Amino acid sequence: MIEVLVTLVILSVGLLGVASLQFVGSFANKEALARTQAIMVSAQMTERLHASTVASRVTDGFVIHNNYVDENFYNFKNLSCVGSTPPYECHCLTIPAGIPKCQTGECIAADLAVFDAYQMSCSVVRENANATLEVSCNDSDTTDIDACTAGSIHTIMVKWSVQSWRGDFKKSNTNCNDDGNSDFDCVVKQVAL
Repeated sequence: MIEVLVTLVILSVGLLGVASLQFVGSFANKEALARTQAIMVSAQMTERLHASTVASRVTDGFVIHNNYVDENFYNFKNLSCVGSTPPYECHCLTIPAGIPKCQTGECIAADLAVFDAYQMSCSVVRENANATLEVSCNDSDTTDIDACTAGSIHTIMVKWSVQSWRGDFKKSNTNCNDDGNSDFDCVVKQVAL
């Protein structure tokens, strides 16, 4: 009889271990999903930047419209939402009035940049409401009319908050934590057009 009790104790400890592994694994899966989504969005944003290039009027090479690097068009900064509705449900299920309707193919470059920023912002928050998208430029010539001169490096960053399974925060990537106290992970892609 004592052998049966010892066997039950050993079996129950083993099952608790398996349950713990499943629990910890679910956090790793969530992190992997966030990273995969970020990689896909950054790759798609890179393709949109390449597709929208035009010959520079100032230098040799290609440039994008200045709206592509205007942070006010990303993460729904130029839109408002009533209540505490998640961003995807609030802004992405139907196209808001302030966003150009570029599906018909009748957009100028400025409108296409705003539309691309909107669509990519929707892609970012679809799976993770706390994720953000940033497109910036390290302009090699700040004296010309282009926000990002031909040959300059464009940086695409998809950023999201992270938390470990024990509730303590981790810092996975120093590029993602501007102030040193934030707890974000990100995917950073740099491209020259």
